[in-house]
Amino acid sequence: MSEHHKNLKLKKLQLTNFRNLNSEIIEFSPNINCIFGENGNGKTNLLEGIYFLINRRSFKKNINFSQILSMDAGESEIRLMAIFEEINKELISYSGKYNTEHSIWYANGFISKKKMPIETVFINPFDSHAFHTTASFRRDWFDRHISMFDIEYKFALKKYIEILKFRNTLLAKKPAKFREQIAAIDPELILQAETLVRLRLSFIEKIQNQFTETFKKIFSQSHLLRIALDTKLVQPYAKNFHRILEENKLKDELLGHTSYGVHKDDYQFKFDGVNAFEYCSLGQQKMSYLSMLFAYIELFRYKLSAYPIVLIDDVSGELDSSRWKRLIQYLKECEFQVLITTANENFREELEQIDGTKVMRIRIIQGAISKL
Repeated sequence: MSEHHKNLKLKKLQLTNFRNLNSEIIEFSPNINCIFGENGNGKTNLLEGIYFLINRRSFKKNINFSQILSMDAGESEIRLMAIFEEINKELISYSGKYNTEHSIWYANGFISKKKMPIETVFINPFDSHAFHTTASFRRDWFDRHISMFDIEYKFALKKYIEILKFRNTLLAKKPAKFREQIAAIDPELILQAETLVRLRLSFIEKIQNQFTETFKKIFSQSHLLRIALDTKLVQPYAKNFHRILEENKLKDELLGHTSYGVHKDDYQFKFDGVNAFEYCSLGQQKMSYLSMLFAYIELFRYKLSAYPIVLIDDVSGELDSSRWKRLIQYLKECEFQVLITTANENFREELEQIDGTKVMRIRIIQGAISKL
């Protein structure tokens, strides 16, 4: 997979008809970019535009075209254009046109069906609460980030979900010979489930080697941070899952869906051996969540020999000054490209002390962007 990812950094960007942003060309630093402005001026919109360009979707859920189209747009089309720079200074142009009917994307002037060979990590400290309190959020987080990290996991997850949906349809509608059909697809469901559990455990083992150290590096505190997979499957996975499906056969038919599968597994987040949500302060939870994300970024680079572009939304409003100052010192030493929003003057001034940092101000007038 590593050959499909490149060490790309965003050099220039132009967004037309995207939310409240105007269409001027923005230039970025390959290091730290601070997007400064009052709340409600469009700082997060700029991060969303970058994310959309690279991933062809928003980081916000259930967003449709009309919601991201500028209210002042003279046409029903969004255009996104960018220049990326490789580590060898080679430039790659990438652009897209997006409307209600379709989207067309171009790489170096040629139509491209594949998205850019780079990943983005979006960091929103507000997500810390959902991560610690909501199992579905945790499952989605791990599924998305392991899929970015491991192509085998991405394909196994896609296949597992396809088979599960078909299995649930059979259980709900109960067509003729549905039991025989379920018996025919269960071996493949079991195979994909076995792959998912194996790769989840492998990922957790790898990230834990970075997790505690990253927390200490950023926040100058020593705590033992651990993640554990909460699953009913134990080795041998295939035999164990087959037994569970057999035991739940009648229950599944009555319910009309599959009552257990690895899509319902969860993750336990431990801070010095105790449940982080139950025993940690909100500050400790946020610090742990941020540390996990930065540990993931380092693990990503180690595995794929490339960094993602890191988008951080207003972390200064969610940490006290001593903690965000330590975070800034951590970012100072990092090699990945960062785009970080803030409405905090002190935070901006602290970032400006770092060589190579570029500060941009977003103003409410049509989302205008200017260099401070």
